[in-house]
Amino acid sequence: MTNLQQKYALSDEGAKSMIIASVANVFYNLTLFSPVFLLYMLIKDILAGTLADNATFYVSGICIWIALMVLTAVWQYNSCFYSTYKESGVRRVALAEKLRKLPLSFFAKKDDADLTSALMDDAASIEQASSHFIPQLIGSIISTCILSACLFFVNWKMALAAVWVLPLSLLIVAFSQKVQYRLGKKKSVAAVEMTEKIQECLDTVRDLRQNNAEDGYFQEVKAKIKDVEKRMLWNELGTGIFVTNAEMLLKLGIATTALFGAMYLKSGDLTVLDFFLFLIIAARLYDPLLTSLEHFAAIISLDVNCERLNSILLHKEMTGSEDLKVSGGDIDFQDVKFSYQDGRKVLDGVSFTAKQGEVTALIGPSGSGKTTVSRLAARFWDVDSGRITVGGQDISKVEPEKLMSLYSIVFQDVTLFNNTVLENIRIGNKNATDDEVKRAAALANCTEFVENLPDKWQTVIGENGKKLSGGERQRISIARAFLKDAPIILLDEASASLDVENETLIQQSLSKLIAGKTVILIAHRMRTVAGADKIVVIKDGKAEEGK
Repeated sequence: MTNLQQKYALSDEGAKSMIIASVANVFYNLTLFSPVFLLYMLIKDILAGTLADNATFYVSGICIWIALMVLTAVWQYNSCFYSTYKESGVRRVALAEKLRKLPLSFFAKKDDADLTSALMDDAASIEQASSHFIPQLIGSIISTCILSACLFFVNWKMALAAVWVLPLSLLIVAFSQKVQYRLGKKKSVAAVEMTEKIQECLDTVRDLRQNNAEDGYFQEVKAKIKDVEKRMLWNELGTGIFVTNAEMLLKLGIATTALFGAMYLKSGDLTVLDFFLFLIIAARLYDPLLTSLEHFAAIISLDVNCERLNSILLHKEMTGSEDLKVSGGDIDFQDVKFSYQDGRKVLDGVSFTAKQGEVTALIGPSGSGKTTVSRLAARFWDVDSGRITVGGQDISKVEPEKLMSLYSIVFQDVTLFNNTVLENIRIGNKNATDDEVKRAAALANCTEFVENLPDKWQTVIGENGKKLSGGERQRISIARAFLKDAPIILLDEASASLDVENETLIQQSLSKLIAGKTVILIAHRMRTVAGADKIVVIKDGKAEEGK
């Protein structure tokens, strides 16, 4: 069960449902095949002149077969489709929940296009395979093996003539697995690169036009699209070589059944009726398997999709206690060392204390690790060694979402949502009333520009607030922080890239926001630290306290 879960990125219930769906397909295939034996007995009675004596049996048999067809068809449909789509919903929710609990180090290794492809395309591929391909293939193999075994009780020589192609065909397809996996992997990588390039093109189209770089860039996009096309063609070729040969070999079973049947019929080792039975069986025996083999490549390539989803589902989570016990709001860094995934050490023994009620400014050259320090303080990542405490409690022992209740964060890069102004600010406190949201907005100097918007507070501001200016977006971010009213404030030079007028407004807002709180301020310009209570210089992975 565990292997099935990991192989196809399933939940416990999803793995059980796939087993049930496979069993349902076995019974469905056997029910489809059962009229052959009923027809055999009917012809036998016609030739023997005993049809009238057994008429009730055949009428009852037809009625029972119809009833079984309906029951197994409904069972097969529900188990293959209804259960799969239910599992698909569970999988997507599980992915969303998992992403909430992953450290930012995971997202540093993944770009947006890769994650989007995994969440959308890979999940959809698994959904299609789980409903249309996998149970059908398993069911067709098992039902074909059961029918083949039954044939040996009728006439082992004819059974051998009919089924010898089955193991050979399955071996051909099995041997193709590594080849098709490699082809599928290359196709997946090419598809992600194409998505990245297209997304980058959409995000930078304004800059491309300004610099007359559209033609050259679009040629790069076309090259990525062509690469995906080439990979898909190679994928189809790899499938065709193996699967088509396997299908042709299965069809050869009909020829050998007819050939050996004629020989045994001539020698008297086989009756005409048994010969007729085996011809019908040979014509139908391989049908379920032939249909399933056409999708075998999709099942093999699914390994790539499942690996990508499992890289999310099986990734180590950031965990901790829900019990938050802090005494005060001091943030204490104790010999903290940290490096990113590339192994480059960013911090090498950083120690300092940001006291409650004070502004602690972090300064230093670009790339020295100032932003890293602020993110470690909020446990966006876990340190390699050392310790960070808030109010005396080790933050690595606290559940990240619980810990974040202590922080309000205003970074230079503001993230807004395609929603109303009111709802964008309410993210700071989802239970806040409209009046509370507007009071927080007033403290952040938002009221004037919001009242001038077309629909005022109900104005939808577009993707990432594209309908607003940089200063307006920053003020909404500060309004969120006012609304949350957390005891610790992290500021990453929120006004560094703004004009003088907007910078003045935002500095006024920030001065009201940070009053009486623990503040860590990342400064890129010296005038920003003029009012700081303490300055910490981050350089060469070390920290030196000043002032």
